[in-house]
Amino acid sequence: MELRSSATGSNSNSRLRMDSTLNIAVISDTHDKVPEKLISAIESADEIWHLGDICDLESLQRLRSLGPEFLSVQGNCDPYEQSPHSLVLERFGIRFRLQHQPPQTSDSSVDVVLFGHLHYPVKRKTDFGYELNPGAVNGPRDGSQSSFAWLSFAIEGVWSWRLAAI
Repeated sequence: MELRSSATGSNSNSRLRMDSTLNIAVISDTHDKVPEKLISAIESADEIWHLGDICDLESLQRLRSLGPEFLSVQGNCDPYEQSPHSLVLERFGIRFRLQHQPPQTSDSSVDVVLFGHLHYPVKRKTDFGYELNPGAVNGPRDGSQSSFAWLSFAIEGVWSWRLAAI
């Protein structure tokens, strides 16, 4: 599943120069397991975004220790409150909301809602943008396989979403 999109507007908060690319590994629902295949696949990421249900602190610490910027949101199975329930981030002029639960209503304040919880990939176009789910690292459902996604930017306002099997 690949998606390419563009948006108008600027005001990027990205730390990278505009002639650089930015590759973000978006993962969800690891549930105490951080497979070596996942580590190998995402070690080249510029950032890692986790959409909740990390579960144990050892897994959280392992992911944080990988080196690139690591951001996460609280999942319904996370027994600690070390992450916010949602984050709004802007990269290359595109606004993202990260949350664990699927969105209940459309959100016109962001271009893309990234969420986990379902344990299978989702790609939906809404009136305001996109709702995307990278699937689950652990315990995929509905015939899907373990997966994560690459969110990539090459220039201001142009991005792509690509699922990757683990």
